[in-house]
Amino acid sequence: MSRWHPFITVATVVERAGRFLIVEEDRGGPETLFNQPAGHLEPDERIRDAALRELREETAWQVGITDYLGMYVYHTPDGLTFHSHGFFGMALAHLGNELDPAIHAVHWLTLEELEALEREGRLRSPLVMRRIRDALASRFYPMDVIHER
Repeated sequence: MSRWHPFITVATVVERAGRFLIVEEDRGGPETLFNQPAGHLEPDERIRDAALRELREETAWQVGITDYLGMYVYHTPDGLTFHSHGFFGMALAHLGNELDPAIHAVHWLTLEELEALEREGRLRSPLVMRRIRDALASRFYPMDVIHER
């Protein structure tokens, strides 16, 4: 018997001086899409460690994760389910490493610029703005709500 398994992902909202750290991804469509630094949990990886790894790989930024935004459940139009763990953090240092090949560019965008991209249908998923709005509303949970090993 086949069991259903959701995809486990992580994403981090990073805000600095009213701008948000956003990656522009080439997803093979007619236009690029915009997302928080995000990705899939790897085998035996802790959730917070996955978020830090994705930040380094996709943005070349070292980030101090300070808060947990919660777990967001997203059902895609094509029937996939994602359990996405959202984090909030502060940019600490630019590392200068090469970016993941799927990343077209890294941007620091204002809320207004992101809302314009949302209206144009250029965000990777509805979770991008949901996480930002939750962060702006200070809907944070302490990191110790995540119990691992």
